[in-house]
Amino acid sequence: MATETLLPLELIDKCVGSQIWVIMNSGKEFTGKLLGFDDYVNMVLTDVTEIDPAEGNTQLPKILLNGNHICMMVPGGDATEVLEDE
Repeated sequence: MATETLLPLELIDKCVGSQIWVIMNSGKEFTGKLLGFDDYVNMVLTDVTEIDPAEGNTQLPKILLNGNHICMMVPGGDATEVLEDE
């Protein structure tokens, strides 16, 4: 049985141009279209929604996220759908 090996940066590279859900170490969450990233996983997202249950959502045209502060990424994820289900 053949198994495909997929490295983390390869997975992120496959997500460029797609929707992604990013959860930061601070608890902040962002969803948007991944425009690009570097070897440190610093990311540029467009059409961004910053999700903050306490203060409400904020729309941003473009944002740069520091890779050192990223806790988790969900390719194709949309946090607003998850929050609506709760």
